[in-house]
Amino acid sequence: MVLEVAIVGYGLAGSVFHAPLIAANPRMRVAAVVTSSAERAAQAEREHPGVRVVATADELFADPAGLDLVVVATPNRTHAPLARQALDAGLPVVVDKPFAISVAEAEQLIDHAEHTGLALTVFQNRRWDGDFLTLRALADAGRLGQVRRFESRFERWRPVPKGGWREMGDAADGAGLLFDLGSHLIDQALTLFGPVTSVYCELDRRRADIKTDDDAFVALTHASGVRSHLWMSAVAPQLGPRFRVLGSQAGYTVYGLDPQEAALRDGRRPDDGIPWGTVESEHWGTFGAEPAVEPVPTIAGDYPAFYTALAAALLDGGKVPVDPHDALETLRLLEAARRSAADGTVVVR
Repeated sequence: MVLEVAIVGYGLAGSVFHAPLIAANPRMRVAAVVTSSAERAAQAEREHPGVRVVATADELFADPAGLDLVVVATPNRTHAPLARQALDAGLPVVVDKPFAISVAEAEQLIDHAEHTGLALTVFQNRRWDGDFLTLRALADAGRLGQVRRFESRFERWRPVPKGGWREMGDAADGAGLLFDLGSHLIDQALTLFGPVTSVYCELDRRRADIKTDDDAFVALTHASGVRSHLWMSAVAPQLGPRFRVLGSQAGYTVYGLDPQEAALRDGRRPDDGIPWGTVESEHWGTFGAEPAVEPVPTIAGDYPAFYTALAAALLDGGKVPVDPHDALETLRLLEAARRSAADGTVVVR
């Protein structure tokens, strides 16, 4: 059986991050796209011959016959309402991150999915970044010893704002870098090191022409004793390491971003016959303790694994690739971070 998938929203998330991965999966097909843009509609029809294109989600959900899955890839404030519509139409749902714009909204959506008995998951694709997979393998094998400090960065140099809701919106829009990139960084920290006991955050708006945060720092203290320091910035003229992890026996440091996003933006697909997610040796991270520090090969990134696992969940009775309760915990920490920044305090949980 091939799952017929509808993608709601065909901007960057829908057309670049979701559609190519779905189209490359032999157990899935891009069957429908929702977009009100004539240009994007033409793009969808060109990229996915035979696709059904409709202008609104209401039109899609009024006639959901033949669909097996809905992917919500729209602006943040619409994630939870559209996911609820999909569940009400009897369809499992993938929600792009952030899962919702508030803890309360996320809790209601999870309860609704459990009530309907339908699968609900969140697209946390950065769990399948090559550098993250490498770090996780090193930690799981005990090669770092006891991890003491985890530093993680998503930094960019964009002194001129692009505009749009991500920079001009407010908390009700889920705008700002904390919600955008923090959803990834916090999810990775939780996946690696578990529950968090305290949160400290600094939020700044460095560029005069925007209305939300574009420079953020979050410090998490994990129950395990690990301290996670997370940076997000659009105004970093020099970029720090993507990861710098310090353990009792060794450390791991790596620069640059996983290549899968760039490949997808360039129009590549995982099934095009070229090795996917691989990193050249000159971009490998370094592992060890001074003076014995050496390059360590980066495991190939694997964004396709998300939809492979989801197909197995829907067709074979497996588990969804990302438990929505994980995304709920990330939202709890994002809300705690906002409280910390507003009050200038550490939020103890």
